[in-house]
Amino acid sequence: MLKVAVLVSGGGTNLQAILDAMDSGKITNAKVSVVISNNKNAYALERAKKHGIEALCISPKDFEDRAAFNQAFLEKLNSYQVDLVVLAGFLVVLPEAMIKQYRNRIINIHPSLIPSFCGKGYYGLAVHEGALARGVKVTGATVHFVDEGTDTGPIILQKAVAVEQGDTPEVLQRRVMEQAEWLILPQAIDMIANGKISVCDGQVIVNE
Repeated sequence: MLKVAVLVSGGGTNLQAILDAMDSGKITNAKVSVVISNNKNAYALERAKKHGIEALCISPKDFEDRAAFNQAFLEKLNSYQVDLVVLAGFLVVLPEAMIKQYRNRIINIHPSLIPSFCGKGYYGLAVHEGALARGVKVTGATVHFVDEGTDTGPIILQKAVAVEQGDTPEVLQRRVMEQAEWLILPQAIDMIANGKISVCDGQVIVNE
């Protein structure tokens, strides 16, 4: 059974998609052991509690500096002995020590088709604003492993979503969530939980 930690900063719609997929059997051989947020007001924490999952807040604001926060955060995460860390809208830069310790065991969902509209500054609505400003006809979402860069780790899954006439960033954001994010993030977790993917030389290998 794959033990999963989900890190969130906001409403937790991707967390909900994971929990729903586990309840319906679309994700097998995995369970969410803990949900951690940097924001004590994140609704994602309530979603976790409603599912009987331990939910806690560890905020950089509660520590004298980022180094102290990073150490406390990693120690708390390690205490749960999880196999996989899922970033589901987590707006905190991960400490390098955590990335090294959890190499190829941290995944992230990004609301574009990487390498488009990703990297520093591209998160939340800014991603969709960028897509609309560029005039692209197709956008989507990407699940990838996390490395030391920003949105640069090996890609696991991508799903395309059409950009429609008259889209606003908010409308496009919702469509990308519904048609891509909420589908491929649970799918990636299920693949990992059942040994269907591995990483070799920075590339994701699908094991049949």
